[in-house]
Amino acid sequence: MAIDVKICGITTAEAMDAALAGGAAYVGLMFYPPSPRFLGLDAAQRLAERVTTPARRVGVFVDPTDEALAAILAHVPLDALQLHGQESPARVAEIRRHFALPVIKAVKIAGSSDLDEARAQEAAADILLFDAKAPPDRPGALPGGNALSFDWRIIAGERWALPWLLSGGLNAGNLAEAVRTSGARAVDVSSGVESAPGIKDPVMIRTFLAAARAL
Repeated sequence: MAIDVKICGITTAEAMDAALAGGAAYVGLMFYPPSPRFLGLDAAQRLAERVTTPARRVGVFVDPTDEALAAILAHVPLDALQLHGQESPARVAEIRRHFALPVIKAVKIAGSSDLDEARAQEAAADILLFDAKAPPDRPGALPGGNALSFDWRIIAGERWALPWLLSGGLNAGNLAEAVRTSGARAVDVSSGVESAPGIKDPVMIRTFLAAARAL
């Protein structure tokens, strides 16, 4: 079973080149300033323009305004938008319609009740992304990229109207179990291919992508 991989939060040319050479289906560029993976316009543009493979360039945003999205899209070529905040289905649909780009909507999961939000987003987004919900006793946690996993059994056996990606605490060591348990056909990794927060390791990227191909 082929597994598509999204390498998210790329900040260097070396990491981008490793992701592309390894066959990543998606490469993510972060536009959320508090994140250690945040990119300015010039850096994001340079990285996006390195993409010469079929990999889709995904801009990652948290509750963005139309003005912020327009300013970034005027400089950075993106193939899809990922919304990782509290965007309602109506807001997701509005962004999708206004910018005419596919939208990946992240849904944070801690228990089965969180699947209700995913069901609500099915009519608005193009792709769903299931990530771990940060626990309330973890102040300062980011909307994503916290190296946290959720119980993959929560989504096992669920059927969705949209394609979806599994995210949250994945690495080369647990990828096979995560895919086997959840049934994922596509995965998203960020901290699991980093040597330090925000520092992607090209060797870890290649190892993760090789593990995905081996499945």
